[in-house]
Amino acid sequence: MNGGLRDISGRADLDVLLRRFYTAAFADPLIGPYFTQIAGTDLEVHLPRITDFWERALFRTAEYRRNAFVPHDALHSVEPMTAEHFGRWVQLWHATVDGLHAGPNAERAKAQGERIAVAMLRRLNGKDASTAGNGQGFIPLAALELRVAA
Repeated sequence: MNGGLRDISGRADLDVLLRRFYTAAFADPLIGPYFTQIAGTDLEVHLPRITDFWERALFRTAEYRRNAFVPHDALHSVEPMTAEHFGRWVQLWHATVDGLHAGPNAERAKAQGERIAVAMLRRLNGKDASTAGNGQGFIPLAALELRVAA
């Protein structure tokens, strides 16, 4: 254990982590409206699906057969998402993971989140989409590109 925090060890940990993350994301003034106003996301409906996604991504123990790009593409068509939005998502994701867990699975969850953010941004905005952000305290996605490429 690092700093008294346990690593992410399974679905129960993911349930707690994702509930805390989405509570913060829904309340965030930059990205919250995508969940609350544009998508009208019901957290209780969304949580089992997204927990399946992360359980499959980290442990390969859950079924996830949805296309995660489709709902993001629909949101983007209503209100375009930029590097600033994805950078904020990454910032909240890192803070939530770091606040609850430490260890190899926690690090893998953060790295996977970074890869997903960069991939979504590029798929939605084109391969050459700017990942520089605007310097307002967000993790600049350009800084993540080296880790994504590795």
